[in-house]
Amino acid sequence: MAPNLRPVPRERDQPVRLTKIYTRGGDAGETSLGDGTRTSKLDPRIAAFGTVDELNAAVGMVVSGDCSEHIRDVLLRVQNELFDLGADLSVPLEREGRLRVTQEQVTALERDCDLFNADLPELTSFVLPGGTETAARLHVARTLCRRAERETLSASESVGVDPLALVYLNRLSDLLFILARGANAEAGAGEPLWKPGASRG
Repeated sequence: MAPNLRPVPRERDQPVRLTKIYTRGGDAGETSLGDGTRTSKLDPRIAAFGTVDELNAAVGMVVSGDCSEHIRDVLLRVQNELFDLGADLSVPLEREGRLRVTQEQVTALERDCDLFNADLPELTSFVLPGGTETAARLHVARTLCRRAERETLSASESVGVDPLALVYLNRLSDLLFILARGANAEAGAGEPLWKPGASRG
């Protein structure tokens, strides 16, 4: 039987304090949502915030590499916001007073999109993932962001989630695409573009 662990009391904006990592509580295929409700690990909310966790790890790969300081600063903020997003998705929507994604966070992503896109050349074709290593890693993060959005949409249609969670992920995928282009531009690397049918004889 899993031990009955009590959460350590904390203020709403204080970080979670973990006193024990393994609990045996998930050995039978169940886990706890953010409000303590037990549910199957196949719950669509688990899939949604689990994919957000994968996305955050991919963003961490970009941050730990050779990206520019201004890209790193944005991504460090995004990493913390992705934990906010995971917390949002982990708590049933009807629970009031819990940490939720905000319009201000979405607006900040839109400002970043406009700022980083301003000096980029006009697109003449679809961009192939690649160029510099930083750009390639950003494209991996972008594709994970799209998957997180699809998983969150599935959860929304099944059990209901915060609508701003979907908006945040949609905007973030746009930003990751722009940052990938920006990383190539900063490095003076040629942008790999799709050439329809180029390999056909």
